[in-house]
Amino acid sequence: MSPNMIGALLMMASMASFTLNDTLIKLTDGAVPLFQLIFLRGLLTTALILVSKGRLGPMHLNVAQRDWGFIALRCGAEIGAAYFFLSALLNMPLGNVTAILQVLPLSVTLASALVLREAVGWRRMLAILIGFCGVMMIVKPGAAGFNIWSIYALIAVVCVTVRDLATRQLSKGVPSMTVTLVTAGSITIAAGLASLSDPWVPITRDLGLMIAGASVFVLGGYFFSIQVMRVGDVSFVAPFRYTGLIWALLLGWFVFGDWPGWLTLTGAFIVVVTGIFTLYRERRVSPSP
Repeated sequence: MSPNMIGALLMMASMASFTLNDTLIKLTDGAVPLFQLIFLRGLLTTALILVSKGRLGPMHLNVAQRDWGFIALRCGAEIGAAYFFLSALLNMPLGNVTAILQVLPLSVTLASALVLREAVGWRRMLAILIGFCGVMMIVKPGAAGFNIWSIYALIAVVCVTVRDLATRQLSKGVPSMTVTLVTAGSITIAAGLASLSDPWVPITRDLGLMIAGASVFVLGGYFFSIQVMRVGDVSFVAPFRYTGLIWALLLGWFVFGDWPGWLTLTGAFIVVVTGIFTLYRERRVSPSP
């Protein structure tokens, strides 16, 4: 297979892994307090990263002080994203919350223009505006189906946008697995401390298997997403991240019996199309390496 085809398969594998992680977390159905759930998943994920001993990629702590600052910002944003996203996930249909997160390429591009002063032409700005209109169709503000969990999903988008902006500022020499390990450890510690405010519940065999499976899949998602950056052209591979929405719609239907309404599906379609266009234009206007 060509490098581009391998990259596309890796991106689809990454999206499938993250969506399967979300599905298993949602299957716990609130039987485990949220912070206990995040702590246990984070503990297993961190342990798996340490056991890998760098097999998933180079891993060391010899990082410049400037980069540690951005890693700390990234960890804080990831902690917020984990809380708000999982809160929304446990209370919203899988397809709906995943559809909202598809706006990330648009939000990152907009934030890059506003915060990092990156040049964004009128075509991409128009695509961003149309894409956000698609998001409004998904969350339906003012409609009967709108609730606080839609707000939580949007806050998660803001947190992930901050995370991605911080990631863009990291030096190229910073190992991806080092960032992954520190992030997983930070989430685990934060969730562990927060979990002390609520009584823990015993973990049954089924719940334990779900949490263990989620830990494996989230690590698989990290691994495949890292490998993607080393294979193929970004302009060809990046649009395949939207296969995550297809996985979410199918799993939401088969596992939970949920299928979004036409307004949500239309909004998701608009977000995906404008996101792909934004990625395409970003690649066109970026200077060749």
